[in-house]
Amino acid sequence: MVRPQKNRIVEFNPSISYFKPRGIPMIDLEEVRLTVDEREAIRLADLLGMSHEEAGRRMGVSRATFGRIVQNARRAVADALINGKAINVEGGHYTIVADEERVFVCRSCHHSWREPKGTGRPGQCPACSHEDFYRIRG
Repeated sequence: MVRPQKNRIVEFNPSISYFKPRGIPMIDLEEVRLTVDEREAIRLADLLGMSHEEAGRRMGVSRATFGRIVQNARRAVADALINGKAINVEGGHYTIVADEERVFVCRSCHHSWREPKGTGRPGQCPACSHEDFYRIRG
């Protein structure tokens, strides 16, 4: 049985979700799909220059998982640029985090949760009551 994917943390969600080559009618274009979490991976790794380890922490996934996400994203973007395809940004497994929130991840059960800023450090993980967790955002 395949393990279910956990939601990736996305900090930036622009209103733009479609890109296409100039001068080619939509009806004549093939398109590739880039998920919202893949776009976030490209933003963190390529635009902000983060290491895979740091970017993975920011998205709430392991370094290896982040590497796979960004590899798939780069493949989709390369296909669109090289072959003149449109890019449709939609879907994926993600949770958008607002600027006024902090995100924590439990080291024991890997549960992630959000807390409003200004409420102090939580005492324990709400899922397993473990006290060993870290903040990845906010």
